[in-house]
Amino acid sequence: MIQLLVGTKFPFMRYRRVAYVMSAVLILATVVWLVSRGGPRYSVDFTGGTMLQIRTSTVLAADQVRAALEEAGLRGVELQQTGDQHDEYMLRVKAEQNSEDLFSTVRQAITRRAPGVNVELRRSELVGPKVGSELREKAIWAILGSLAGILIYVGVRYEFKFALGAVVALFHDVFATLGFLCFTNREVSLTVIAALLTIAGFSINDKVVVFDRIRERSKALRKEKHSIAMDIAVNETLSRTVITNTTVFLSAVALLVWGGDVLQDFSFATLIGILIGTYSSVYLASALALDIWIWLDRRKGIQAE
Repeated sequence: MIQLLVGTKFPFMRYRRVAYVMSAVLILATVVWLVSRGGPRYSVDFTGGTMLQIRTSTVLAADQVRAALEEAGLRGVELQQTGDQHDEYMLRVKAEQNSEDLFSTVRQAITRRAPGVNVELRRSELVGPKVGSELREKAIWAILGSLAGILIYVGVRYEFKFALGAVVALFHDVFATLGFLCFTNREVSLTVIAALLTIAGFSINDKVVVFDRIRERSKALRKEKHSIAMDIAVNETLSRTVITNTTVFLSAVALLVWGGDVLQDFSFATLIGILIGTYSSVYLASALALDIWIWLDRRKGIQAE
């Protein structure tokens, strides 16, 4: 079996307050962004409307396509140029329209401005505003429900201090990933929600492995400080964490590069979530569990740290 970083003695817990500050800055920046922008940029899945993905035989500038659409009376259309050759365009209209009629109007508008260019319809989606609102509400409940289930499982399987540390770290992972999506102006769609749930599942698996080793080490090293037992446990699981997460990271990179536009947001969210989840497994979840552990000991009158 491949082993990396064997026998390391990194003092992870010594720098936990630096990690707290970094995470607090990231979360605060996300909150400010969301409040100032009125929430995430939801896709047609959640807002309702019509989405077309078209491809042109000749690459046109986005401004050229936008001008053609405005000349045809299609104002307020969100336009995004995509594709490896930049010859594809995502058009979003915040109103229900017959996709065939809308595509016909778009094709005529483009060929009128750029004669000889062939326009091909790649994909169309139509979602009503009521359905979009229901989907958005169900997506939020799906994320909250999964995190509540994880809290109950870890609380029953392990101890309260570990459960609380794990769930706070999971909220951090999901929210910070959402922040990166907002900062890069990416839409929140059903595939992104699937990615956030995937991140929660992957991240808790990583944290449970670390907590399992912490529990073993804390029993074997009863006379040592909690932080020393935790540092030893995190160092002992570091090789497994690095190898597993690097493997998943490379898979997400492959999806991002070769998965096409449909999987781009999913793979990007997964990629960011893996990086944040790895960081939080090493620094945040264990560090939170340590501080909760110390606080509980002090409440019982036990001298700790």
